[in-house]
Amino acid sequence: MSPLLWIVLIIIVLLVAIYITTYNGLQRAKVYTDESWSQIDVQLKRRNDLIPNLVETVKGYAKHESETFEKVVQLRNQLTQVPSGDREETLKVSNEITDSLKTIFALSENYPDLKANQNFLKLQEELTNTENKIAYARQLYNSSAAQYDQKLLTFPSNIVAKIHNFKKVDYLETPQEEKEVPTVKF
Repeated sequence: MSPLLWIVLIIIVLLVAIYITTYNGLQRAKVYTDESWSQIDVQLKRRNDLIPNLVETVKGYAKHESETFEKVVQLRNQLTQVPSGDREETLKVSNEITDSLKTIFALSENYPDLKANQNFLKLQEELTNTENKIAYARQLYNSSAAQYDQKLLTFPSNIVAKIHNFKKVDYLETPQEEKEVPTVKF
């Protein structure tokens, strides 16, 4: 074989290797992004499992606050009905649940017996930990989404991504009402 043919063969093998490596890198980034979303899903499920216990514990102390409890239970049930692929709706309902849980925790200030109840305190702590895990999982998702999206935009992976129709994923954003600066009055 001539040296020119060897050079052409080596270049072709290198291009194929680069292509395969790039494609696999895109696939790994996509899988990691999906896996980080599933971490959010796991924590939302955990929170949904804790909510009925919290509501039952608080109900005994604050019977006339039933509207608040009904809303939390309704939102929890609504979240379980959201199709698994509808990430936007899942996060919307999840944010509403978070707001409702804050209301329930605020109720405890009006009921000293409830504040002293060990079951309530334990559930409150578990839900707070779960909320922290949800926040961490959201950060992880945004980080993995950024890495994946970066691969879609940079050369040479952007070429491979277009050929195989890889799609950009959206970041999770904080709802507008949570971005507003709270008013503090003394």
